[in-house]
Amino acid sequence: MITTGFGFDTTALDVVEGLDLSGRRAVVTGGASGIGVETVRALATAGAEVTIAARDLDAAQRVAASLSRSTGNSTISVARLDLASPASVKAFARTWDGPLHLLVNNAGVMATPLTRTPEGWELQFATNHLGHFALTLGLFNSLRAEGARVVNVSSSAHLMSDVVFDDIHYERRSYDRWQAYGQSKTANILFGVEAGVRWGGEGITMNALMPGSIATNLQRHLSSEELQERIRLSGAADVRRVKSVEQGAATTLVVATSPLLDGVSGRYFEDCVEAAPVVGGSHMRGVAPYAQDSGAAARLWEVSEETLWGRWAA
Repeated sequence: MITTGFGFDTTALDVVEGLDLSGRRAVVTGGASGIGVETVRALATAGAEVTIAARDLDAAQRVAASLSRSTGNSTISVARLDLASPASVKAFARTWDGPLHLLVNNAGVMATPLTRTPEGWELQFATNHLGHFALTLGLFNSLRAEGARVVNVSSSAHLMSDVVFDDIHYERRSYDRWQAYGQSKTANILFGVEAGVRWGGEGITMNALMPGSIATNLQRHLSSEELQERIRLSGAADVRRVKSVEQGAATTLVVATSPLLDGVSGRYFEDCVEAAPVVGGSHMRGVAPYAQDSGAAARLWEVSEETLWGRWAA
């Protein structure tokens, strides 16, 4: 188990204090809102060249300008990326030039009503997993140029569902938006498990994390009553408490920058340390055994390639 000396109250800026990331290039998906902004802020503060990948270019430009002023880092740029669109993901990957040292797969949607992409894919799985899977594979050559880290922002909601391979896109079973979100977050973890197997010799590592219970735009599909109920069920109200966005980005920065994770793949972190296996009564803490299953991870990779291949090759 990897421990770091950081914990619940740590902020992203605490993690990068004294760290020099000059000459390192990073992409943060969803970097224009929520913990994505704080992730970009911390990386830029440490001297990294950061690209904010976002659907809303105007919002991203405003964030980039603000962070450039506050950090003194003029190498914050923006690029359009819609993770639910294979064409958008393909365009982003094709236009990336040169090495990429850090890819933070941070963007996502949560608890949406049943929505399908034009391809017929369930939106949460398409955005949270398939989009990031396609993006990461599309950037493979840039990532392996000098060795790199890929960080997948998952969630304790992975404990709500494993990946239901027999009906990932809810074509035959009744739709449950929380289970759908949960299986997409399990996929984020499994992606790293299999990446460690396939890419271990390429110098690329991939790990996942739970940022914490944080009030951000991710909850836009929830009423205030539903949000409070989710906090209660997660145990955050009386066990973990709700984090600030600065605290919520801290575990991302640990996974992205800590030397303790050199050469490490397939792990899952929460509150800035590696999570233990889940136990009963843990208030949505820990990692589920199915999210560490090597067989499921290999199957997910194959299914993801099969799902995307026609669109990616078009």
